[in-house]
Amino acid sequence: MNMHAIERLPTVDSTNAEAMRRAMAGERGPLWIVADEQTAGRGRSGRSWTSARGNLQASLLLTFAEPAAKAYQLALVAGVAAFDAIATAMGATPNGLRLKWPNDLMIEGAKAGGILVECSMLIPKAGEPGGLAAVIGIGVNVSFAPHVPDRPTTYLSARCEAPEPEAILAALADATAYWLAVWDEGRGFAAVREAWLNRAHPLGERLSIHAGSERVSGAFAGLDADGALILQTEGEIRRFTFGDVSID
Repeated sequence: MNMHAIERLPTVDSTNAEAMRRAMAGERGPLWIVADEQTAGRGRSGRSWTSARGNLQASLLLTFAEPAAKAYQLALVAGVAAFDAIATAMGATPNGLRLKWPNDLMIEGAKAGGILVECSMLIPKAGEPGGLAAVIGIGVNVSFAPHVPDRPTTYLSARCEAPEPEAILAALADATAYWLAVWDEGRGFAAVREAWLNRAHPLGERLSIHAGSERVSGAFAGLDADGALILQTEGEIRRFTFGDVSID
């Protein structure tokens, strides 16, 4: 699958929103939408995310002929790809670079980037199949870290000499193509899961998760076979398919 069709925009409200608009207008991808600046960048749960020039903000549009039952795993696929892309573009893995479930890039406990996956059903048109549009948004703090009130942030250039966003994008396109092929719409998720765990915070680390109105603390016990978070709490093992995780 060719992942190197790229459209660059000087500014856009949101690369994810633009990619989804393209899908609704008939674009089927794969297509990267990259912007120097976003005016209405978003994170999970509708949070705003400052996207400054000098950082990487990109979204990949994919479409599937049939709804992909495992599309929720795309955040983990993208996390592994983004981790590998940063290591490749920088020539080595930055000290302390880790993945945090379900969608954060962390460096020594501070957020250095994030992933936002959004999906929408495609309505069949005359002569065209329906299916599913999936947009994988990836933001990497290269030269600037936005202020987030409830969590520390960092950027690559604060840690060591960092390449230009274009170099990270080139590595990201390659890594994403590779890991999507491994994933194979969920059939190869076991390999993705293993790769993700090898790049994540260690087993046993204390975590807290806000899932709806519930806040649960415990020890990180890995991922289940489908990618859900496993937490060892007092007296029981809990499984979570959504939530905001913080490292205690």
